[in-house]
Amino acid sequence: MKIEITEKRENPLQERTEVRFVVDHEGEATPSRAKVREELAKVLKTDVNAVIIDNIGSRYGMNSSVVYAKIYKDVETAKRLESKYLLTRSGISTAKTEE
Repeated sequence: MKIEITEKRENPLQERTEVRFVVDHEGEATPSRAKVREELAKVLKTDVNAVIIDNIGSRYGMNSSVVYAKIYKDVETAKRLESKYLLTRSGISTAKTEE
């Protein structure tokens, strides 16, 4: 899996960096959110728990996907500012079911 960052923008108001990038996954299926988070954290040298994958869009007929991610300064900031469903998708928090 190869990552090519196409856009990187600082958002000081929400204490995060917003990144758009292309994931080339030649000969493989669309990678999972967890795998993309790990690879992006390696590339940007940051904590994997501070990375939130917002959207992964596969390109039809191609072996690549376009991804939008948010990288927070720390996990606590992510928990305070991010939507609960994205935190659950990222494995940072667990969804509470009503009984």
